[in-house]
Amino acid sequence: LTGAQDGSVRMFEWTRPQQLVCFQQAGNARVTRMYFNSQGNKCGVADGEGFLSIWQVNQTTSNPKPYLSWQCHSKTTSDFAFITSSSLVATSGQSNDNRNVCLWDTLVSSGNNLIHAFTCHDHGATVLQYAPKHQLLISGGRKGYICIFDIRQRQVLHTFQAHESAVKALALDPSEDYFVTGSAE
Repeated sequence: LTGAQDGSVRMFEWTRPQQLVCFQQAGNARVTRMYFNSQGNKCGVADGEGFLSIWQVNQTTSNPKPYLSWQCHSKTTSDFAFITSSSLVATSGQSNDNRNVCLWDTLVSSGNNLIHAFTCHDHGATVLQYAPKHQLLISGGRKGYICIFDIRQRQVLHTFQAHESAVKALALDPSEDYFVTGSAE
């Protein structure tokens, strides 16, 4: 998948030089993050206007529409993670009410699909990492802070400042013993 400033997402196959399909976001907001779910049959796309859209990958129409699209954050959705195959999704971004990390149930109607919103990262959450073995979310913020959330208990376990500037990347080792952070500096 490739994402662009105009909100378009193009899907390619390794052996073909031309795109297979172009998924177009509603509006023209820049793409901030894209992922396939673990089965590879759906892809999610977050954008700079706070939306998250999810498509079926195996569509053959020339102008496919997302089967789900909702505004997760009032300013921007910077990152997300499929928690289960694609029915539970976590997002990070920036919202006017500081609920900058959220859990969503995609099987519930869009007006009721917010499971929990964590008030954290005063200036917005920039990245998100899911640790499935421990059922934890790790988020990084614009001011260099890291927050660790227990998604079963829906509470913040730890908050600490890792950097002086925005956290731009998070990585988790396969055994989930360690995670690393990268920042704007």
